Amino acid sequence: MNIVKQKLAAFSFATIEEKGKTITVTVPKENLYETAKMLRDMEGTPFDFLIDIIGMDYGDEGLGVIYNLCCTHFPAYLIALKTSTPDRENPMLYSVHDLWRSAGLYEREVHDFFGIKFINNPDMRRLFLRSDWKGYPLRKDYDADPAINPVPLENELIENMETVPSITLKMGQPVESTRKLFGEEEYIVNFGPQHPAMHGVLHLRASLDGEIVKKIDPNFGYIHRGIEKMSEAYTYPQILHLADRLDYLSGTINRHAICLCCEKALELEVPMRAHYIRTIFDELTRIASHLLGWGCTAMDMGSITAFVYGMRDREKIMDIFEETAGGRLMVNYNVIGGVAQDIHPNFQNRVKEFIKYMRKMLKEHHILFTGNPIMRDRMDGVGYLSKEAAISVGATGPSGRASGWSCDARKIEPYAAYRQVEFKEMLRQDGLTFDRYVIRLDEIEESLKIIEQLIDNIPDGPYAAKTKAIIRLPEGEFFQRVENARGEFDVYINSKGDKSPYRIKFRSPCMTLVNALQETAIESKVADLIMIGASLDYVIPCIDR
Repeated sequence: MNIVKQKLAAFSFATIEEKGKTITVTVPKENLYETAKMLRDMEGTPFDFLIDIIGMDYGDEGLGVIYNLCCTHFPAYLIALKTSTPDRENPMLYSVHDLWRSAGLYEREVHDFFGIKFINNPDMRRLFLRSDWKGYPLRKDYDADPAINPVPLENELIENMETVPSITLKMGQPVESTRKLFGEEEYIVNFGPQHPAMHGVLHLRASLDGEIVKKIDPNFGYIHRGIEKMSEAYTYPQILHLADRLDYLSGTINRHAICLCCEKALELEVPMRAHYIRTIFDELTRIASHLLGWGCTAMDMGSITAFVYGMRDREKIMDIFEETAGGRLMVNYNVIGGVAQDIHPNFQNRVKEFIKYMRKMLKEHHILFTGNPIMRDRMDGVGYLSKEAAISVGATGPSGRASGWSCDARKIEPYAAYRQVEFKEMLRQDGLTFDRYVIRLDEIEESLKIIEQLIDNIPDGPYAAKTKAIIRLPEGEFFQRVENARGEFDVYINSKGDKSPYRIKFRSPCMTLVNALQETAIESKVADLIMIGASLDYVIPCIDR
């Protein structure tokens, strides 16, 4: 990172701060693009992974953005690139969509909630809210009066959804224009939002040439709940319950992330017993999620039997959760400082029984479906995602690792009890639909190994640290990465020292997975689109935050 600091020092306009493994670089808005391009193209240490773009309202100081960047050669080190504009009436910044493919959707998200327009981004539509929505909800001066935005009683017109505004510079002046997303001669097919093979209320508009997919336009916002906005009025323990409902199949892991972020801010020492229990719960959650993903992938190809088998095995994990924590899908177990209560006396025996059972069932799952010649014909040679494209689009988790990208946050920045276990990061190289399918079964076996190393070695002692009745984080910015079942899930908290966050941002691994359809499904057959989506395994509430 010394080389990075030396190169950044050449930019006299940049302010540089270093804290731990994160370098914060603040630049004027006029110098944002050149700084971002220099970091992306830096020889030896290119910051080729744009983790997230975080919109900010700094009050009287204006509106801003934070670009969290990572070099995939040294993934433990981060750069937080910041810029802002004092203009609240017509805020504009330069787009970086041509540097990282994930930036297109990220910039649309910032525009939707803060009203910042990005010059040269070819698509400046709102991402979640309707085009006729008034105001920008994550601004501090947003007026939430329902009279301003009454509940709409009619669907948004397709014409409005397909009118694409953009801003370019001509003679040094920003010029706004619009275009139609699809031409009149194009044949458009709607997938979703109420269709089981979409794995949630996702609406895809696909342009077809016969059976070949030529263009895909994903539309979100059908279940948007405003969790990040709600969090600004909730206390930190209350926010934990919202995290369970983001990616509800990784709820325990998401909740763990917020706990870790708060504990990092508080410099709170969590008992080792709690770390072990949390890690076991995380891996059981990962197995349960992968089993459902496996079953849904099989069902999308017509194998209802495989789906029933996956649900049957997943139920055993739900029973273990219920006995110790009281919850099944929403386990509600992690709390700031540890876990809500100690494990049930039967917990260790039931987990060890499940490990034996699951290893036997994994063999059956491979016999039933992985070796099926019809399944292999549907998956082999379909949905190619290169390693470079996976990084640029931000497709982390099993989908990225299936393309050869080493991106496991448990290895990059070990947390909880992951330092106490040995496990392999499962990688495949071909980046096809089959690779994304089978790598999840491989990860189930690796999760079983992690649990096996921990279950008989849970330390004695308290299961939670003592905390104050009202938790207030110190003033500052705090960031935590974890590996949930679909990829890197991050929590950013900006605290002013109150019992509620000034700003909280969740990095959704699923939004970039949907964006990966642009890389994997174009020029594929329309029948393959369903299989490609199933192999990416996105969960829509994780996107519609």
